[in-house]
Amino acid sequence: MAATVRVGLTGGIASGKSTVSSILRELGAVVIDADALAREVVAKGTPGLSAVVAEFGDGLLTPDGELDRPAMGALVFADESARKRLEAIVHPLVFERIVALEGDAPAGAVVVHDIPLLAESGRAETFDAVVVVEAPADVQVERMVRDRGWSEEDALARIAAQATPEERRAIATHVIENTGTLEDLRQRVTEVFEELSS
Repeated sequence: MAATVRVGLTGGIASGKSTVSSILRELGAVVIDADALAREVVAKGTPGLSAVVAEFGDGLLTPDGELDRPAMGALVFADESARKRLEAIVHPLVFERIVALEGDAPAGAVVVHDIPLLAESGRAETFDAVVVVEAPADVQVERMVRDRGWSEEDALARIAAQATPEERRAIATHVIENTGTLEDLRQRVTEVFEELSS
């Protein structure tokens, strides 16, 4: 029976990692998105959200009982101890979901973990392969300004806060350059997927 292939997918902000993730899913990969799971485990009505409220108070809830993400973000970005307390609640819940999703994957599947900060986390060696999506910094800035309405300064600051392209390349088994058309990207992702599946 073919073994499951565990793949870490990462890339700088606005490099096109989400698009690559979608193409991999279309090709048949099981995609596990840590950011999406981090939102899921603190959704309204979850034990995760109850734990966050117990730790930080219900001032971080919207009027309809959801987590007020901007307020939570502002709190944890300004206060490292608050960030660590939040991570202590969220990370184990996310890890539990990841283990369950991996367990549900069919034998021989390519299981892709979409992890924006994989190079920064030091967990690259826990995967069978690491796919890095790359775009030049000027392209990343242009996309953030155009697609997210950010200022050029904010975009550059966000890039500077992440791992460098060299640091990401150092952990890569496959690099996907995202500088051409969507069709070019789809072709390159398909090549990588076939290598991972073989």
